[in-house]
Amino acid sequence: MTEHGLIDVHAHFTTEDYISIAKENGSREPDGMPEAYWPRWDVRTHLKLMDEAGIAMAVLSLSSPGTHFGDDAAARALAREVNEVGARIKREHPGRFGQFASLPLPDIGGALEEIPHAFDELHADGVVLMTNSAGLYLGDERLRPVLAELDRRGAVAFLHPTSCAGHEALALGYPRPMIEFLFDTARTVVDLILTGTAQRYPGIRFIVPHAGGVLPLLADRLELFRSINGDTDGDTDGDTDGDTVGPTVGETLAGLYYDLAGTPTDRQMKALTSIVSPDRLLYGSDYAWTRYEQALRATAALDDVQALAGHSWRHLTTDNARRLLGLRE
Repeated sequence: MTEHGLIDVHAHFTTEDYISIAKENGSREPDGMPEAYWPRWDVRTHLKLMDEAGIAMAVLSLSSPGTHFGDDAAARALAREVNEVGARIKREHPGRFGQFASLPLPDIGGALEEIPHAFDELHADGVVLMTNSAGLYLGDERLRPVLAELDRRGAVAFLHPTSCAGHEALALGYPRPMIEFLFDTARTVVDLILTGTAQRYPGIRFIVPHAGGVLPLLADRLELFRSINGDTDGDTDGDTDGDTVGPTVGETLAGLYYDLAGTPTDRQMKALTSIVSPDRLLYGSDYAWTRYEQALRATAALDDVQALAGHSWRHLTTDNARRLLGLRE
């Protein structure tokens, strides 16, 4: 492990019970990936990867498809179960693992019950939110009670893409993580911005995955259409001339955090840093859904990306994560 070890904000775990329940409820092929792709996670292998890659700490979360498979009571029980497992791993390996707790959305009542348990009892570092929950995106007014509570707590909310309604046609027959995950991330962040949700809940510190996906390419177009149509959801000045007030799309995007999981290349980094300053960038491995050797190659690729003068990406992203998560040196 390096002296200035990375902090991985995009790291996943699974349990045998969780995989069994997901398969029984229609996710035998997770988001269109082969059934064999379900990762069997274990602490020892993850720690070995971390030591080899120079990762000091990994914040564990549950990936897509999340915990809700149609039954609220079952989702509440499953979210509680995986959160207890994550908290136990964190306790047993202090300083090496953190936790973003799962919520049983779209069950609003269940989520509001799980939030205090996750933060006050399990001492979670934040929550993971799927980009949509049975079709509910972040700007949906039905999610407001949950977002209001996360805002009150000043919570970190790690966004993770999942399959959307109609993915059978949209994904063109390919596994959804390849292309569609990037677009569903864009959908929920666009909804977050254009509904005024990001402005309404400024205390939530959102982490956008995969270097923002296609968002850097959409910023100017979104602002153009926002200017043409007038702002949405009460963010106009009350006049009928279509003038907008409040932060621009670019300003709101610049206020989010972005992990670098996936394919960190010079091309992608140039696009991302066109909309956000370096103090908002975080490291992510996407292990264990990204396989061991792939995760090592992606980390090595990040080391090869041209960094800012006087900074390596390792130092930069680690310092950013420490500030975001309130970690001591």
